[in-house]
Amino acid sequence: MAEFDTIRTATGTRAAAIDEGLRTHMNKVYGTMSVGMLLTFLTAWAVGNNAAMMNTLFTGFTRYIVMFAPLLMVFAFGAVINKLSAAAAQLFFYVFAAVMGVSISYIFVVYTSMSIAQVFLITSIAFAGLSLWGYTTKKDISGWGSFLIMGLIGLIVASIVNIFLGSPAIMFAISILGVLIFAGLTAYDTQDIKNEYLAHAHQADSEWLGKSAIMGALRLYLDFINMFMMLLHLFGNRE
Repeated sequence: MAEFDTIRTATGTRAAAIDEGLRTHMNKVYGTMSVGMLLTFLTAWAVGNNAAMMNTLFTGFTRYIVMFAPLLMVFAFGAVINKLSAAAAQLFFYVFAAVMGVSISYIFVVYTSMSIAQVFLITSIAFAGLSLWGYTTKKDISGWGSFLIMGLIGLIVASIVNIFLGSPAIMFAISILGVLIFAGLTAYDTQDIKNEYLAHAHQADSEWLGKSAIMGALRLYLDFINMFMMLLHLFGNRE
């Protein structure tokens, strides 16, 4: 009986340690993501309110570099993450967040500041609710992954094609589908980040945990920023 109590105590202690580690891990994910979001919007605001810089960045071929730079950096990040230290990966993420800010800086020219703030608030509430549900639900939503990724690839292709077509109808459809896809990804990614931590918690690899938190922050950051942009296209008031 005493041996059983010892085992039960040890099991409970280990479970409590994992729960505490998970909370710390998720706090690092959300904290890193939040700093990235702050960098993005500060950069977007600074560039968007500088007419000379906007004329330089969004004229001619340069605008395509500005538009596609974040996408190329995401692919590059995924390719080199295993070769980087946790500190280098975090720095890369913050640089990426600033580049994303430059890429979306046009919103401060196209949309009113009030509508940007309103859509940001709506996105924040929706994101918080979806991420909380993904974290707390007992339902396994891992099966959503393949469908959401397929939808995301289709969305990227359609968005690139519409850059050259400039069709408002296609843009409207992309925005509607985009909101649904990134809403689903927010819940899916949150649960996946949680499950990934739980699967590796026993290894106590601090370097892996650091890089995993940054990758998790990047995933949720992309879900938020894309959902925000889609909602802004749908509901933003133009200047």
